[in-house]
Amino acid sequence: MARWDAILSLPVQNPPTLEFSSLHLVWSKVEGWHDKLDRVALIPFARVDDFVRGESSNKDCPTRFHVEARRRRPPSMACKPKVDGILEYILYWCSFGPDDHRKGGVVRPSRSTYVPKKKNAGRPNTKRGCTCHFIVKRLIAEPSVALIIFNDDKHVDKKGFPCHGPQDKKAAGTRAMFAPYISEDLRLRVLSLLYVGVSVETIMQRHNESVERQGGPSNRDDLLTHRYVRRQERAIRRSTYELDPDDAISVNMWVESHQSHVFFYEDFSDSDPFTLGIQTEWQLQQMIKFGNRSLLVSDSKFGTNKLKYPIHSLLVFNSDKKAIPVAWIIAPRFSSLDAHRWMRALYNRVRTKDPTWKLAGFIVDDPLYVVHTIRDVFQCSVLITFWRVRHAWHKNIVKMCSETAMQAEISRRLGQIVDEICRAQGTMSLFEDFMEDFVDEYDFMDYFKATWYPRIGRWTSALKTLPLASQETCAAIEFYHNQLKTRLLNEKSISVCQRADWLVDKLGTKVHSYFWLDEYSGKDDFARYWKNEWVSGLTSWRKALQIPDSAVVMEDGCAKVIDQLDQDKAYVVLNPGSAFGICNCGWAQLGNLCEHILKVISICQKRKSILPSISLFQYHRGLIDMLRCPPYDSLIRDHAVSLAVSVQKQLNELLDLESGQNVVDPSEKQIMDNANQQASSDGSENGSEAPGCSIGNIGDQVVDLTANRNGISMMSAGEDTMPADMDVDPPSICISPPGLCSVDGAVLSNVFLENEERTLTPSGSETSSKNGVLCASPTERLEHFTTLQNGVNGMPIVMSDTVDANTDMSPTSTKPLITYSRRGSNKRKKTLEVPLPAQ
Repeated sequence: MARWDAILSLPVQNPPTLEFSSLHLVWSKVEGWHDKLDRVALIPFARVDDFVRGESSNKDCPTRFHVEARRRRPPSMACKPKVDGILEYILYWCSFGPDDHRKGGVVRPSRSTYVPKKKNAGRPNTKRGCTCHFIVKRLIAEPSVALIIFNDDKHVDKKGFPCHGPQDKKAAGTRAMFAPYISEDLRLRVLSLLYVGVSVETIMQRHNESVERQGGPSNRDDLLTHRYVRRQERAIRRSTYELDPDDAISVNMWVESHQSHVFFYEDFSDSDPFTLGIQTEWQLQQMIKFGNRSLLVSDSKFGTNKLKYPIHSLLVFNSDKKAIPVAWIIAPRFSSLDAHRWMRALYNRVRTKDPTWKLAGFIVDDPLYVVHTIRDVFQCSVLITFWRVRHAWHKNIVKMCSETAMQAEISRRLGQIVDEICRAQGTMSLFEDFMEDFVDEYDFMDYFKATWYPRIGRWTSALKTLPLASQETCAAIEFYHNQLKTRLLNEKSISVCQRADWLVDKLGTKVHSYFWLDEYSGKDDFARYWKNEWVSGLTSWRKALQIPDSAVVMEDGCAKVIDQLDQDKAYVVLNPGSAFGICNCGWAQLGNLCEHILKVISICQKRKSILPSISLFQYHRGLIDMLRCPPYDSLIRDHAVSLAVSVQKQLNELLDLESGQNVVDPSEKQIMDNANQQASSDGSENGSEAPGCSIGNIGDQVVDLTANRNGISMMSAGEDTMPADMDVDPPSICISPPGLCSVDGAVLSNVFLENEERTLTPSGSETSSKNGVLCASPTERLEHFTTLQNGVNGMPIVMSDTVDANTDMSPTSTKPLITYSRRGSNKRKKTLEVPLPAQ
């Protein structure tokens, strides 16, 4: 049992990369059979495939590993919990072995009846007697862990000579120089092109042309054969979505055959509804790549009126700020309890792949979302987007109101109501007044009362409590929504939309292929095959950035935007400066947010003829509120950390220029420390009983800043920069915004130098802190109070304010300050007060 004690005591290694090999692991030697030492390591069982792919991508000897033998204990079989019991045994062998079909090679007796084919399609020279193999064991004692035994890690034959790859001189000029199969990327490319209708001959022609341009084959992908592509095309043509006449059974059969594409599945039962979560390996990689420390967006109600089950899409933004679907959830209804289960499954799947993955913000489009669920699972900020409501209102206003002036007036009024609610200046009564003022517009008012008035209460509450997503985000979601509509709902027969197996199959094949090709750089080579489903390009936001300011002409009550392709054509935008503007272009008439409206908003913001955007207003308000009550939400907290770091750097430079050689007497320094510690302890003992306590929502301990903290420092920061004039989300919520230093990259060093002591101290009345509570006497004026909060990676956050104990803590009654005090050898206390920028 000493062997298993040594094995189970090993750490489980989980490298934070999409794929990893034996070079990324630390191997241990344990006692094996026949007095040999086994080379072993433990990894999560869910990442065995990642290890196999990483080991196959060996640059010195590219190959591919196949399952040579497998033994699996049936789930129904009762197993006695033994320390050496095995749930699953898998033997992976290099595909260039174990048999040797070369001249004079050895073939195992069980394969002695093997008759070579005339044409080994795609596999000539693949059996060369390679002995490289490893064993994977899933133990009963630790079902979530895989034990890897990798003793034969050299790609050599039984004689010890290299048998394939660049090191084998006899493999030169043959396929044995490369891996025996094409890469996963090329396989996805071929399948995607076939699904969208590109012919086999075109695929091979473009492939051969690229190989010729590079001067001949240089890797395994260059050896793509016409037969392989033809075989894939035949399989696609013969496949069908209807695996069984019963829709539920057909979906169940699809799930069983596509286990790698399913992250959550719940069949119909008496207590739980049907729920299916789809995520391919490519979507998982995109979620890890673009979702880490960034935003995840929910598009929750696609196809509510046309499909049997609506599609809930989760999106991330690529480098061009275009939305990429990283998961699809299919369910008959939305439930917060069901959402918690599939969210937890999705989060665990991503974290298994990359333990360092962390979401910065989750954007919802429905007030029915339970914010606690998202914060509990993803541990991030939650924002809300209003694009779906604005889209529906705009579309029906244009459809039901014939007069352009009335369309503009209704839109303007709705925009004012939403703006006031988001700025915490309006209530439900504004909508009641709106319905009374426009009661003569019967068609639209009937639609509004029947469809939206019952939901207005939930939306009003959500808009008041959650930050609003930017217009750039809304434009990207809107663009994806139209892409999905074009690519999915293009069937000639509408009846197929009422089958769930058709929906599941098309999402995993054609729709997935279109979005994969959107990220493929060589898709322009197949431009002749483009259809409406290939629709791509820039979002309205990106198009607005390309319109020059000179193309916008402001007139009384409207704005004209000159078309960039036809200078004689101009689009008229009513309600200029509002997201609820009316434009006469075709894209806006469908209810979408067009580039002309966004460009006019940008011009108005530059000229300061309108108020700052709601997103920017909420962001600045949150920064000010942070000084009074640091929230647990990372949306405001981490930006405030970066702001404090930036200000401290500027203060350090000012103080160093003023006096850098002051020395504090050690005895005097000790007296000061003792006095400060005594004051802190006295205040902590009596602070909880003092009247007028202000309780802050501070997640970390509040401590007295007069104590000396040797060895702690804040990193230097660059100049603070304000957001752009157009409405954008912060590029990263967990990381600091542009222009401020990254908190995650902070380097700790000594801030309290030996030649001087820099402290932040309260002045005036005595303050105390205990259990996150700041207390002050209500009869005395509290001139300054400071708090220390642990930020990201343990970095201290220093906040200070100037308030009066009898004064209301409203934004208008206080003036936020960051106070920095320093004592030098001249025994004079110097204080610098730096006010924050005005809103």
